Amino acid sequence: MDKKIKKVAIDATMEAGELLLKKFKTFSRKEMVLKTKRDLVTKADLESEKAIIKRIKKEFPDHAILAEESGKNKKKSDYLWIIDPLDGTTNFSMHNPLWGVSIAVAYKNKVVFAVVNAPYLHEMYIAEEGQGAQMNSQDIMVSKIKPEKVLNTYCHGSKDKDIKRAVKYYVRQKMNGFDCRQLGAASLELAFVAAGRIESIAIPGANSWDVAAGILIVREAGGEVTDFKGKDWNLETGDMVASNGRVHDDLVNILKNI
Repeated sequence: MDKKIKKVAIDATMEAGELLLKKFKTFSRKEMVLKTKRDLVTKADLESEKAIIKRIKKEFPDHAILAEESGKNKKKSDYLWIIDPLDGTTNFSMHNPLWGVSIAVAYKNKVVFAVVNAPYLHEMYIAEEGQGAQMNSQDIMVSKIKPEKVLNTYCHGSKDKDIKRAVKYYVRQKMNGFDCRQLGAASLELAFVAAGRIESIAIPGANSWDVAAGILIVREAGGEVTDFKGKDWNLETGDMVASNGRVHDDLVNILKNI
């Protein structure tokens, strides 16, 4: 993996994280703007994205970029940078510290490097294809928790059908398992799966910018990531479930029927 690419990805998430921390301390919910009836954006999202893209363009002007707020540029390249400048915007807006910056680098449509930065938590998650996953430079691995103590999380896309499936999944797991929660920041929830803090996250209608980086981190930490039918996740996949692997078959059996 190109050392320069890795450095730019890490530096960009750090720069964006510092910018967002300053905004977080004084943020007012009056600054929110609704993109749709369920999706909001803030100046913090836009400024973070602008800073990240500026850094990438300076070093790699010919690379393709897909960012949550500005979409995909028109560059044709084997390299694609996938950016969520502020994952967990709703959390951020209510001064909940579970939010972060997510950058994945794909080469020929395969994610090969990933960074998830949780500035308020002082945690930086990094993974490189075939090289394992780390949190603050320490190796991390998925959990070995027994089935009766499994902690599940979930999120969902903005479409009505995705929300309905998420609610159905939540009720199923909440009533029949140990617990199921929505933490509100998919990239961090994936990082938490990788670090062994929770056992799974399921997302009907996942967006690639929300999950691309976290998925590589989970896989490099020994976990498993598929769609709801058990097929390997890729950049074209919508529904996504990630787990420690030990509970994955059980999750797929539930999800493919919701």
